[in-house]
Amino acid sequence: MTAADLLTALRARGWSAGTAESLTGGLVVAGLVAVPGASASVRGGVVAYDTRVKRELLGVDGGLLDAHGPVHPEVACQMAYGVRTALAVDGSPCDVGLATTGIAGPASPDGQPVGTVHIAVATPERTVTRHLRLGGDRDEIRRATVDAVIALALDAVRGNIEAVNTVSPT
Repeated sequence: MTAADLLTALRARGWSAGTAESLTGGLVVAGLVAVPGASASVRGGVVAYDTRVKRELLGVDGGLLDAHGPVHPEVACQMAYGVRTALAVDGSPCDVGLATTGIAGPASPDGQPVGTVHIAVATPERTVTRHLRLGGDRDEIRRATVDAVIALALDAVRGNIEAVNTVSPT
């Protein structure tokens, strides 16, 4: 499953997409816009590396961040849902939000193991999340996260979400 596959599926549904990225730092949106014709579906991306950006721009609940920190499945869900609004155009939200949050290393700032990652995708139909435990160095963890969130988004856009957790948008 590639970025090109995701863009094809988005175009087939007439949907737009945007990203809310923490540990991937823009790699997801860069991978999408590297595909010719991406501008037909990609609205943009928000690199929310700072927890305050997650709260203030993406609307992640401050109590959730205070209680659990930024590396949490519900934070990923709220990021994916929030980027849809953050990238609204003419009052119309972005159709699909992809989000990444986690710890790529080399050290962990909050005691969770390096390689702990949460990804989420929000569509008009559902919000889905997946927890990952990834190995490798910082670059390998970040690249594997990109691949995983694109695959999750493709499954969500196609309506094929058997192996993921489904949560309601907040």
